[in-house]
Amino acid sequence: MEEKTNVMRMLDKKKIKYKSHFYGDTDAVSGADVADVLAEDPACVFKTLVTSGKSGSHYVFVIPVTKELDLKKAAKSVSEKSVEMVKSKELLGLTGYIHGGCSPIGMKKFFRTVVDISAERHDYIYVSAGKIGYQIEISLDNLRKMIRLETAELTV
Repeated sequence: MEEKTNVMRMLDKKKIKYKSHFYGDTDAVSGADVADVLAEDPACVFKTLVTSGKSGSHYVFVIPVTKELDLKKAAKSVSEKSVEMVKSKELLGLTGYIHGGCSPIGMKKFFRTVVDISAERHDYIYVSAGKIGYQIEISLDNLRKMIRLETAELTV
C-alpha cells in the first residue's frame, strides 16, 4: 500500500514539486528492474551511494542505476586521496536508511553530495524516496532546493 515517506513529507513541507512512485507490490530489486517497472529510461533512474574518504569524511554519490561508481573520479570530485563504499551494515546507523532504500534527501546528517553530471541532461531524475518500493521523480533544480549538491563525472 502506498504511503508518504519522510522524504515526501520533507518535500511537501518546503513546497518542492515532485511525483511519487510506488512499486512495492512488484519483485523489482535492482535499479534496472525499478526503471523497467516505472517504464522509464534507466538513465533517468539514480541510485544513492554512501562512501567513506581517506580523511574519514563521508560522501554521497548519486549515479544512474545501470552505471558503476568510478572511485577515482568520485575521490577527485571531493578532493580526497581515495574513497570506498560504506559497508551495508553501517548504512542505517550513519544515514537512517537501509540498503536499497537510501535517499540523498533526509539523511540523519547531511554529507557532501555529488550527483553524476548526466543528471543535467534530463528534465527529471528518479531517486529513492527513503524506503524500498518508493521513488520520487524530481528535477535537478528542485533537488538542489532540498539539499546542497554538486555535479561531476562519476561513472566508469
